Amino acid sequence: MVSESLTKLTWLAGATMTASLLVVLYKKLLACPAVNGIPLPPGPPARWFWDNALPRANIARTLSDWVSQYGPVISLRQGNHVIIVVGRVDAACDIMEKEGGALVDRPRSIAAGELLSNGMRILLEGSGERFRRLRKAVHTHLQPKAAETYQSLQMENARNVILDILDDPKHHQEHAERYAASVILRVTYGKSTPTANTDPEVVRIHKVLEHFQLAMRPGAHLIDRIPILKHLPGYGRDLISWHHEELQLFREQLNRVKGEMATEEASPSFVKTLIQHGSEHHLSNDEMSYLAGTLFGAGADTTAVAITNCIMAAACHPEAQARVQEELDMVVGPNRGTHLFSSPLFEDEESLPQLQAFIQEALRWKPVTPMGFPHRATKDIIWRGQCIPAGATVFGIHLAIARDPVAFPDAEKFDPQRWLDDEGNLRTDIRFFTFGFGRRVCPGQHVANRSIFVNLALLLWSFRIAENPRAPIDTNAFSDSVISHAAPFDAEFIPRMDRGALRSMMEKYGEIRE
Repeated sequence: MVSESLTKLTWLAGATMTASLLVVLYKKLLACPAVNGIPLPPGPPARWFWDNALPRANIARTLSDWVSQYGPVISLRQGNHVIIVVGRVDAACDIMEKEGGALVDRPRSIAAGELLSNGMRILLEGSGERFRRLRKAVHTHLQPKAAETYQSLQMENARNVILDILDDPKHHQEHAERYAASVILRVTYGKSTPTANTDPEVVRIHKVLEHFQLAMRPGAHLIDRIPILKHLPGYGRDLISWHHEELQLFREQLNRVKGEMATEEASPSFVKTLIQHGSEHHLSNDEMSYLAGTLFGAGADTTAVAITNCIMAAACHPEAQARVQEELDMVVGPNRGTHLFSSPLFEDEESLPQLQAFIQEALRWKPVTPMGFPHRATKDIIWRGQCIPAGATVFGIHLAIARDPVAFPDAEKFDPQRWLDDEGNLRTDIRFFTFGFGRRVCPGQHVANRSIFVNLALLLWSFRIAENPRAPIDTNAFSDSVISHAAPFDAEFIPRMDRGALRSMMEKYGEIRE
């Protein structure tokens, strides 16, 4: 009897101690922490380490709302880990740009970085010597001067978009995808055959991109919060299987170029240059395969999304579209379907500030990567009396920055004129971070910008784009993913000249000029 009572007392004492410990831990979790006496930025209540501090749905939109609620820089706490969210232009300039040297690193990514990519994806590579080698290898082929060499390739494929829309306007989003895949396939691998969305290589790369989106979704994988799960037999088998699929695809493409080089049939390409200078970059065969494969995947997806978002903006905002078309007619010439008048070319870009402003606003209005990609602070960063501690994960949230009421008044409104000064020139005192921040800015930005320009110039020169009155566009219907895709939408493409004349001019695009 006494023994039984002692057992009950022992159990009760243990339960009491456990409950007391949990209360202490909970109070500590809720307490507003400080680093060397400097407080973290404000934010919502902290979460336990196994929970997800980031929103479970509508991630970028919810974080944008939290920035409006708590301040331009906020902190989320997940156990003892800190996540910093930067959501305004001035804060992004001060932290993400001026302190960029302390934010080159990436946080550890087990699902996407280790299991899916086996540590070979440049996007997720941490700072250090290997990252610098990868970056240098990419930069030599994508810097501004190199980007200019793809002009004829981009013009040819932009022309094909116009012809595709003349034949099949319903599938305009697929035509944008075809453009992006065709260009980046040629740039990366030198493949010269026309590429359709049914091309087996393109189908496989889109599958790879879907897997990457699933692996990169913040908070989607418990293993990123509880790393010990990596050692659990069978855990992450899908991610590992996806890794083998994409590595096989990337190896095949690299080996195809090697085979063409052996017979002196290889066209100029990033992979050809990479192989020729392989010893200089000190990259293994699989590292080169992954570097090329991820370049192809990223370029194919983001460029198509950007073009589609610009089409949506034109359809939904006819007044802004009309300003661009008036400018195009003044610079390029009236659209009368005669050989005396030519279509827009790359050299017209500086003479088309309305078009440039339209593109800038479209990319702000619907950011391609609304959440951005995570950085890792390698030292304490002090911003306006608040501390971003070393080791914190730092996001520059593109959607929140795009809604900055100071930098972009009436931010929900689509207004390209905000990018122009009183004399109609592009302003230099405002900016958006479409391609990321600091030393992690997208290396393909110069190629991407030229692709977006030539496509929009030709599209708005060729067509008046309008909403289908029977199927209004839902401008909020976008995927909740790292790269945000618009849901399928109808748009009417009304030729601005005789249809036959437009087709004829596009077939000769770039060959004639007044």
